[in-house]
Amino acid sequence: MAKQPVSGSDKIHPEGTTCIGACDPGEQIEVVVMLRRKDEAGFKQMMAKIDAGNAPAQSVSREEFDQRFGASDADVQKVEAFAKQYGLTVVRANAEMRSVVLKGSIEAFQKAFDVKLERFQHHNIGEYRGPTGPVNVPDDMHDAITAVLGLDSKPQARPHFRFRPPFKPARGAAPASFTPVDLARLYDFPDGDGAGQCIAIIELGGGYRDTDLSAYFKKLGVKAPKVVAVGVDNAKNAPTGNPNGPDGEVTLDIEIAGAIAPGARIAVYFAPNSDAGFVDAVNRALHDATNKPSVISISWGGPESMWSPQSVGALNDVLQSAAALGVTVCAASGDSGSSDGVGDGTDHVDFPASSPYVLGCGGTSLSASGTGIAQEVVWNDGEQGGAGGGGVSGTFALPVWQKGLSITRNGKHVALAKRGVPDVAGDASPQTGYEVLIDGEDTVVGGTSAVAPLWAALIARINALNNAPSGFVNPKLYKAKAAFRDITQGNNGTFFAAAGWDACTGMGSPDGAKIAAALKPAKS
Repeated sequence: MAKQPVSGSDKIHPEGTTCIGACDPGEQIEVVVMLRRKDEAGFKQMMAKIDAGNAPAQSVSREEFDQRFGASDADVQKVEAFAKQYGLTVVRANAEMRSVVLKGSIEAFQKAFDVKLERFQHHNIGEYRGPTGPVNVPDDMHDAITAVLGLDSKPQARPHFRFRPPFKPARGAAPASFTPVDLARLYDFPDGDGAGQCIAIIELGGGYRDTDLSAYFKKLGVKAPKVVAVGVDNAKNAPTGNPNGPDGEVTLDIEIAGAIAPGARIAVYFAPNSDAGFVDAVNRALHDATNKPSVISISWGGPESMWSPQSVGALNDVLQSAAALGVTVCAASGDSGSSDGVGDGTDHVDFPASSPYVLGCGGTSLSASGTGIAQEVVWNDGEQGGAGGGGVSGTFALPVWQKGLSITRNGKHVALAKRGVPDVAGDASPQTGYEVLIDGEDTVVGGTSAVAPLWAALIARINALNNAPSGFVNPKLYKAKAAFRDITQGNNGTFFAAAGWDACTGMGSPDGAKIAAALKPAKS
């Protein structure tokens, strides 16, 4: 049977990776096959309106979306027949999510996709399994398949949070810290608790303890929100007991979102840390008919250069679906400044924050006096302390709502040529960080991973007040300059703050009441 490669499936290994040997041919793995939409032309037309900001917050209902833009039964059946031919088991076939999950031995997958799977080692990532060369599919299925994910087990993302380091006071000054409730007040969030909304939180490892959550919300004097764990691809809520690991991320996300929007349901989607897990988790949240999230918070990501083109395409495709369904997606822009921690001497931005269908959340350092904000600058605590991620995408074209903007690099203003990151910002420095309770210990953390749930909770409050989803907010927010506290001091490495949008803090930090006014639905 003649086969041809899946587009973008061959560029998978980051620089500095070495092959260390063959995989065990008998090892059982799961692979996710992503399929095209039934009405691709109709979807493109709808997205053109959404991209330009000329569409309602929710363009179609979930039911109509699944019917029109799911995968066809014929395409699903082709994959099922292909699986049977190669001795692979169909774990799950879901036309709405356009995904078919297959299980089998490495040997069977190598034969099915004409690919060689080997073990690789990378100094930053560790050991993982991956293909050598492209993934191939039969000619009669090639047009139907958009991505084959999971042959590669590379950890695809890292959490973007940082603990406050031991502090050396400068001139007797002590570091400040805030509860999420303090920050909601300082940023003038509109009243309300997000009742009736669901905030989805995507996690790629770790877990939370109910005892931490109940103790934390009790201490804050806030009603504990309803928190539910949703397992994706065999992952589950699995706290390690190590606050320095992913538990820190999971607990931080829930505590920030829950403190600001305690009336909202918090649905936490646990998935494996791989491209397949990441895509599946966001897809599951979007099509969750039980919890129906109106906003998704993502505090995980990785430099665009660490993703294969097919993986970026698959996740961005799901994020487009979020925009069509009226679900706002907030993602952390990274904690390693303009390099995004790559270490090759050039600038990088973090994905998925760099997707044009995401509200990219950058970082500031905030000091308060009395009941107001005294000063707010770009978060940059140096190489050890971290800095807010931001810059210019190497992958995504310039969105229409960012046209005419410029970046400030080494004192020069240059026109923004591609997607600029971030869009918005909020307090992220661990030196002015968030008071949280993780694995039984009170601690102070920062990082842009705190900013994503901060913004997600603000959107949930606004959705509750409007009794309607805010949806894809980027085009509206870029027209509402006055709704932000403009950050004009500091840099994140290469890029400098400037009046208006910049590649350190985006439009700025929120003036919550004005953001709510900007997102008020137009009267029909």
